[in-house]
Amino acid sequence: METISIDKKQKTFRKLGFTYLETAEIVIALKHLFANYQIHYNKLRNFHWNVESQDFFELHQEFENEYNKVNERIDIIAERIRVFGLKPSMSIEDTLEMSDIKQVPSERMEASDMVYELIKDYGILHDKMLDVVNAALESGDNVTEQIITEFMKDLEKRNWMFTSWSKS
Repeated sequence: METISIDKKQKTFRKLGFTYLETAEIVIALKHLFANYQIHYNKLRNFHWNVESQDFFELHQEFENEYNKVNERIDIIAERIRVFGLKPSMSIEDTLEMSDIKQVPSERMEASDMVYELIKDYGILHDKMLDVVNAALESGDNVTEQIITEFMKDLEKRNWMFTSWSKS
């Protein structure tokens, strides 16, 4: 009987039908989205705690709604990265460096400036989501594409709503 030896170094590792090489661009794009969402989440928490205006009750609640939704999305993105056999962990320094969304001091910000920052962050998040969708489409990863497309659909609606609010 002939024995077949398999060298694990030569064997292509696959996760759900994709190789690490095929998912590398997706994971990189997911990590950039992940980092931006983390900073965005922190900003929303600060806006929630520090908003003051005649619109306090409305914005206080809306910022809470947003950061709860973002928290769920961060978890979904982290789990998607894990699906590909990698870990989403990044240090705070790595997150700050990788994120295009920047922290802002919110203690003295006007409510309208907080909403402007939120809308600005939506533009950055949307761009990062497009990067993920494009990477997923190139690799034929329709699951990641669908997850992020759903995020985009909601983000576009929330952008419209906050943009409409800011015109008052």
